[in-house]
Amino acid sequence: MSGLRLALAGDTMLGRKVAEAIRTGRPEALISPGVSRLAREADLFVLNLECCIAERGEPWPDPEKPFFFRAPPEAVAVLDHLGVDCVTLANNHALDFGAEALLETLDHLGAAGIAAVGAGADRERARRPAVLERRGFRLAVLGCSDHPAAYAAKTDTPGIAYGLDWVPEASARPDADAVLVSPHWGPNMVTAPLARVRKAARAMRAAGATLVAGHSAHVFHGVSEGVLYDLGDFLDDYAVDPRLRNDLGLLFLVDLDRWGPTRVEAVPLKLEVCRARLATDEDVAWIRDRFRAACRSLGTEAFVDGDRLLIDWRA
Repeated sequence: MSGLRLALAGDTMLGRKVAEAIRTGRPEALISPGVSRLAREADLFVLNLECCIAERGEPWPDPEKPFFFRAPPEAVAVLDHLGVDCVTLANNHALDFGAEALLETLDHLGAAGIAAVGAGADRERARRPAVLERRGFRLAVLGCSDHPAAYAAKTDTPGIAYGLDWVPEASARPDADAVLVSPHWGPNMVTAPLARVRKAARAMRAAGATLVAGHSAHVFHGVSEGVLYDLGDFLDDYAVDPRLRNDLGLLFLVDLDRWGPTRVEAVPLKLEVCRARLATDEDVAWIRDRFRAACRSLGTEAFVDGDRLLIDWRA
């Protein structure tokens, strides 16, 4: 086959109030039918899981750490309902309840048939790609994070795939038709990628990454060829910044072949507390204007198609 359609979502936090909703309701109550249908229509769905899924473990011993995110084992049903194929755990919440909870998370995901990248029982396994296959097309997925250093996996210690410097070498086309790198990079609540993030993205692409799709800012960023700098948030219970509007997001649908993305479709989302649905009316207009401006700042033109935004590199 010549390629596939990939669904991508950013920070997905299933702890705190979302965890309470999971325990008391059905998985489909957290995601509107319109969003879940779009996600499941893609060949593969990859997102950033910004929590552990565990019952064991103790909070990470850092008196200055403000947030600890842990979801119950039932959270796997939410991912399964969405048709998630792979999650990245390379982020600043994977070890919120220690190595024991991280390893339990990996067990729950594995039992559900959901691949996990970006964290593992040691450094080698944390950096190991997952290779996903649909209709003869093989996609390798790598996860990495530039923070926090304290969560880094060691030679014989569980943790995350810390750092960005090792990724270019690992991006050099493992046994796959294409390579997706999913970095958790840069600070929260910024509206554009920092210079160091853009530099790292260029290095990953030059080394062989077919697509780079990042997250961490909690707000979506623009797109340049082969790089989605920040996917924004997808599901959470976070407080809303009235200026940055982290309650408005995007689900990205990417047509990908072995040379790179040929088309990006960005679907506007409204992130209510513990629920994601398709955006409407003035929210769509806000997302449209914000995303088009962010893309233009990176030299990319995003076109409007109804309620969706399109970037097409096939011409």
